[in-house]
Amino acid sequence: MSLWIYLLLVVYGFFLSFIFAFSLVQLSLTINYVKASKKGRPIKRTPTSDTELPKVCVQLPIYNEKYVVERLLKAVVNLDYPSDKLSIQVLDDSNDESSELIRAFIDSDLNIYKNISLIQRKEREGFKAGALKYGLTKSDADFIAIFDADFEPNPDFLRRSIREFEDANVACVQTRWSHLNEDENVLTKAQAFALDAHFRIEQVGRNSGGHFINFNGTAGVWRKAAILDSGGWQSDTLTEDLDLSYRAQMKGWKMIYMEELNSPAELPMVLSALRTQQHRWNKGAAECARKHLSKVLRNPKISWKTKVQASFHLLNSAVFISVLMLTVLSVPLLWVKTQIPAVSSYLNFASFFILSFGVLALFFWLPFKKHWEGSVLGQESSFLRTRWEFLKRFLSFVAVSMSFALFNSVAVISGYAGIKTPFIRTPKFNATSVRPTENDYNIQKLPMVFYFELLLLLYFLFAGIYGIIQLEFGLLPMHLLLIFGFGILVKYGWQERGGLVPN
Repeated sequence: MSLWIYLLLVVYGFFLSFIFAFSLVQLSLTINYVKASKKGRPIKRTPTSDTELPKVCVQLPIYNEKYVVERLLKAVVNLDYPSDKLSIQVLDDSNDESSELIRAFIDSDLNIYKNISLIQRKEREGFKAGALKYGLTKSDADFIAIFDADFEPNPDFLRRSIREFEDANVACVQTRWSHLNEDENVLTKAQAFALDAHFRIEQVGRNSGGHFINFNGTAGVWRKAAILDSGGWQSDTLTEDLDLSYRAQMKGWKMIYMEELNSPAELPMVLSALRTQQHRWNKGAAECARKHLSKVLRNPKISWKTKVQASFHLLNSAVFISVLMLTVLSVPLLWVKTQIPAVSSYLNFASFFILSFGVLALFFWLPFKKHWEGSVLGQESSFLRTRWEFLKRFLSFVAVSMSFALFNSVAVISGYAGIKTPFIRTPKFNATSVRPTENDYNIQKLPMVFYFELLLLLYFLFAGIYGIIQLEFGLLPMHLLLIFGFGILVKYGWQERGGLVPN
């Protein structure tokens, strides 16, 4: 065999091994989750009177959120908490009519909303992290709750979460996200599918195992002293939440995750908004890996198990690079397999790694089953219907995730390379009342990556046809999923160009 074939097999094997190692870590989290679910979380003591409750400041970082800001404000002022112990900061950096809507809401009845303060900065320095940091200097509360604009917290949020701070070493309490518009389209279903796994398996699995978890940027409460002790909010990464989480835990602070307390939020329902969010999350994670991974590995106080978990946690976004390489290289690999029989034994051995797919299926099945059985439709479904629905959603998620590998890999590589880009907010739509076509924030133009995704759609379409002609079907399932995934991106991207978003 020629040198390029050996190189192809080595590179393919490397990325396949990384995916396999990642799946083993996910399996360990799944096992932790099952154990924790059987054991249950201890119930914290509820304060006997309101006088025992500490002061809480709710921070609402806002930047051009005219479609959702009123919904957020209505939910926050209805939080069940003593008014003399609760203050609300609207950290408004907007340059559109969002500010007028906020002022009108606050001024609508000063007797009711007198505990709200509108805080505006002259410059949007540090973006969200800068706004949170600035607001912190203007609050005397001991605890800080944070909600992004697309959230609609339940009235009991503060009373249930604040009691988790009985332990003076607890820095932060994170709650589970639920979804206001999960069934909008393929994109929202795929996001809900993935987020449910993160907020059940990963967060519970890490937390119950004594490993590092992360604040998700919203729907959580921080102890102010822990923020300050850990160096405060910093804007040198796009994921200031993950950054502060690791700094706090490396200093010995604890974090608690509450799976039982959900916070409803809206999912991005158009491709351009989802791209913005994915770019920020994945590049920010890569920047945090660059900033913290070596510190975690060198820290003698951190156990080796937690170091392994933290390493894969921080390198989570690198999975997209592996997926991109495996999918792109699968086409020349298919040609090699049909032309050089000697390679078949290697590829048969590599098929062992298909176990990764089975592990991921289990990883996603448990949260899906819990979520599905709790829904009205799930309660009315048969045994076969439940599994059929899972299979559809799992395959759709895998297809969409693989097709996002190109876009996300660019973000991850730029994060590892230290290339700085501004914090770009995810456009919010208020799906219950405003259609995307009526939304001023909707980006109706084709990004450059669209054309590369179109080329990859044709690339994998060719691979699928070639595999059928050669009667080589081993890679066909993956190529079919890629055709479906890139087809979705091309279809949605083209439709959004004309202002259309399918339900």
